Amino acid sequence: MNLKEEFISLYETNIKRDGSKKLLEWLQTTDFFTAPASTKYHCACDSGLLMHSLNVYKVMMDKHYNEGEDNKESFAVSALLHDVCKVQFYRALKRNVKNESTGIWEQVPYYAVEDAFPYGHGEKSVFLIERFMRLKTPEAMAIRWHMGGFDDSAKCGSFSISLAFGKFPLAVKLHLSDLEATYLCEKGTSKVVK
Repeated sequence: MNLKEEFISLYETNIKRDGSKKLLEWLQTTDFFTAPASTKYHCACDSGLLMHSLNVYKVMMDKHYNEGEDNKESFAVSALLHDVCKVQFYRALKRNVKNESTGIWEQVPYYAVEDAFPYGHGEKSVFLIERFMRLKTPEAMAIRWHMGGFDDSAKCGSFSISLAFGKFPLAVKLHLSDLEATYLCEKGTSKVVK
């Protein structure tokens, strides 16, 4: 099973609410399944966003899911869709880099941000998902604050993230899973020259 098939299988098995089919149909009209997850840090490669979404889901289920306490659908929604904001966000380009061993200039790929809808990060994912499917409050909070201290609002001193983490354990679980996937599971996954 390839990554796209794995994602669709997990999505269709776990996410059953009204609008979920329309959301999945929309995702398939975008670059969600082929886009990178970042410009150069983690999963900066074809299908990197898809790879990252699956990694976050796997970490979240393996490390943080408690049967009888947690909702599988909420875990799937939060993990698989937290970075929907990166749809139609990156543009693949080429630049010249000198090959140190040969001394010859070569064209290498890189990704640039071309945000057509600059609405923030987590809040943009919430907005895009809710165009098709209603989120439960814990899911919306988890997706909105999944960047933790890296979120622009948190960096500027907002206390909302602390309140969200205190009230919604799902938000903490998604943030921790995102960190582990990014910095441990996906180390060395970028295909661009930094």
